[in-house]
Amino acid sequence: MMKVKLFDEGHEKDLEAAINEFLSEEEVEVIDIKYQVAVSVFSEEQIFCFSAMIVYQK
Repeated sequence: MMKVKLFDEGHEKDLEAAINEFLSEEEVEVIDIKYQVAVSVFSEEQIFCFSAMIVYQK
């Protein structure tokens, strides 16, 4: 059965760590990984959103 797992982090290293943790704890066959970065400005601060979707099979 095909499944998806979504990740959303404020820093690219946090996203990397979350994905690596998921892959080390689960026995899955990765079909695809979609990656996206979004940025917005609040006052004078830039806010980044790093996200990924892993499509996998167990």
